[in-house]
Amino acid sequence: MPKADYQSGRAARGYTCNTRMVSHIGKSGGFKTLRYRDEAGNTCAYYDSSPIMPRDVLGDTLAGVGVVALDMNDPAHPRRTASLVTPAMLAPHESLLLHQRRGLLIAVMGTLATAPGIVDIYDISENCRRPRLLSSTPSGLFGHESGLSPDGRTFWSAGAAGLTLVAVDIANPRSPRIVYSKGGVVYHGLRFSADGRRMYVANIGSPSSTGVSDGGLRILDVSEVHARRDDPQVRVLSDLTWPELAIPQVAEPFTVDGHQYVLEVDEFVDLFSFDGLTNLSESPVGAARIIDVDDPRRPRIVSDIRLEVHQPAYRTDDLFRDPGTVSPGQGYAAHYCSVPRRKNPRIAACSMILSGLRVFDIRDPEHPREVAYFNKPSLPGTTLIPEPGSYAMSAPAWDPRRRSIWYTDVHTGFYAVRLTNGAARLLAP
Repeated sequence: MPKADYQSGRAARGYTCNTRMVSHIGKSGGFKTLRYRDEAGNTCAYYDSSPIMPRDVLGDTLAGVGVVALDMNDPAHPRRTASLVTPAMLAPHESLLLHQRRGLLIAVMGTLATAPGIVDIYDISENCRRPRLLSSTPSGLFGHESGLSPDGRTFWSAGAAGLTLVAVDIANPRSPRIVYSKGGVVYHGLRFSADGRRMYVANIGSPSSTGVSDGGLRILDVSEVHARRDDPQVRVLSDLTWPELAIPQVAEPFTVDGHQYVLEVDEFVDLFSFDGLTNLSESPVGAARIIDVDDPRRPRIVSDIRLEVHQPAYRTDDLFRDPGTVSPGQGYAAHYCSVPRRKNPRIAACSMILSGLRVFDIRDPEHPREVAYFNKPSLPGTTLIPEPGSYAMSAPAWDPRRRSIWYTDVHTGFYAVRLTNGAARLLAP
């Protein structure tokens, strides 16, 4: 979104390809957007409204704080039905998750670095519009990102700067208990193979004044924890890195024709080195990649998912005069990706911050291609944040029956976006 478009007024129209807006609500957003259908047939959306605590809470008080519940029975007219403000929901950072079968909404208290690991668990199965608190306990040690086992019995908290990995038994969600903990690791998002035996770790690695080292994808054997063995052991199966490493965010698993992959996404640029903070044009942008994990001991990258603005050749002084590029924590970089289902998803969506919501055809994992986008920037003077531009940070949620994607923008709130033309056909239920 070039500076000239703000000066001419062109930016006010937004930028779309094979998409149209269904609805918009709210004035702020965070890192997760989730979708759930309850036992009564109601459809709800959930999103965290404050990306970084306590920085954003003052600005968000006008629009409401905590995790927002929306009635999405009519996607064209979303209706806020609850704001969850227990400790973890007030500051979930990147940890908000839900388990579809058990109907549990879970988060651990976190911040930009870490925070005391208060874990909040809500029941959303009977009435998703009015989540019911089951427990709020200091069972996560430290919080920042998270993971949830496929059977919904184990919630994992990644402490990031707290240097902890913690497994919490939530078989009884009213009485969580720690069943495994480890220190000395800097982990981000945690996802799992379908059988729950392997954990795909976005491993931040070892930050230092010269940058991050040893980061990338780490695959762990966590079968003993999930089997509730006495004194469970977690074993490293493999590590994988790449030249454009920034800050690994999450690795979402999926399969294509029986082959196992993860869609890994890096956030921002290398925020841990002096060059990364002061010379954005030279700092690598990790963006995203598809990794073959058929053999968990020998993962291999099969393709990259990058926009032109992520490529070194295009990161010129002119580009960094565009609004929103002055912060290494915003700018032209990626943040989260998701797929609509694990088996043969065909399509993926990524929040790419200034570049908005980007949609990719991944039927051929070795040759992904962009098929749609939706980018609605905030304009100067329209938000409490002085810097205009998009700030798309949330993991997208999916409404396949209506061929729609939901996501939030930090500056402007929640969007329901319908895919059109050939892109819509990729999202068939």
